Amino acid sequence: MQIDNKEFKPNIVAFCCNWCSYAGADLAGTSRLSYPADVKIIKVPCSCRVNPMFILRAFEKGADGVILCGCHPGDCHYSTGNYYTRRRMTLLFSMLNYLGIENGRTRVEWVSAAEGVKFSTVMNEFVEKIHSLGENVRLGDLRCKR
Repeated sequence: MQIDNKEFKPNIVAFCCNWCSYAGADLAGTSRLSYPADVKIIKVPCSCRVNPMFILRAFEKGADGVILCGCHPGDCHYSTGNYYTRRRMTLLFSMLNYLGIENGRTRVEWVSAAEGVKFSTVMNEFVEKIHSLGENVRLGDLRCKR
């Protein structure tokens, strides 16, 4: 008889724009601020480059939460990229709600390069929220389970 005593370790994917959020993550690291190692950062050129299918694919591959970080509105390196992101993610989140994905599993956050403390705080809060929601059982591909 096997006793399943595994502690829940969430898989969290963070899409961070190259110009602001990723630099904010760097600043958090150089300032020795901590955030959980459960957060896997994917650097993207701009938050608008994150296709909604990437987020669905992350959930399919076993992500328990997905966070998208970009420049503050009006500060985008490409002028309007984060405005497109905001519109696109609003539509995606309503679709995820329709599919039964809990509201807290996805999040959009604006973090500038000078906000290392905010980056660390946001990631810690997000991981705590995912811990409270538990494992994502929707949209997961059973072939990806270990």
